[in-house]
Amino acid sequence: MIPPDGATMRRFARLALAGHFAVALLALAGLAAYRHRAPLAPSQPIAFPHTVHAGQLGLECRLCHAYADRSPSAGAPPLATCMTCHETIGLDRAEVQKLRAHVARAEPVAWSRVHVLPSYVRFTHKRHVRAGVDCAVCHGDVASMTRVKRVRPLTMGWCVTCHRTRGAPTDCATCHA
Repeated sequence: MIPPDGATMRRFARLALAGHFAVALLALAGLAAYRHRAPLAPSQPIAFPHTVHAGQLGLECRLCHAYADRSPSAGAPPLATCMTCHETIGLDRAEVQKLRAHVARAEPVAWSRVHVLPSYVRFTHKRHVRAGVDCAVCHGDVASMTRVKRVRPLTMGWCVTCHRTRGAPTDCATCHA
């Protein structure tokens, strides 16, 4: 057997280095995709019945998500908002008792996010609400959901298609910081 010359060894070393780099890049891409993927319908510490509040009672989304028209995040309501009614209504229900226990301990509810966007996306509910985009366009018919779930992918392609349909800006700086 003939020993490999220096050129062959350098070629082999470059190929091995490129292979390791490609494997590392694929692993990082996989981890990034996994990290940004939230469960479609995460369990919540209190099973909030949108079917009752938004469905049967017909409460507007912004009654509870009061920050949607004035900040980037729609936000969860302060517990005092819930207690406006639940000081006297539904006291025998287990989920209302959990709510009242949080209030008694002055402990906020640690809600699980349903929609998680990558950190490089600059999304604001305020712009969408002010433009007249109905909440259901992105969030689906929440009033009929027993447990809130993601119904739209909220990927760049999905959002750009929506922007084009509505004549909204599609330049990169619109959504990316």
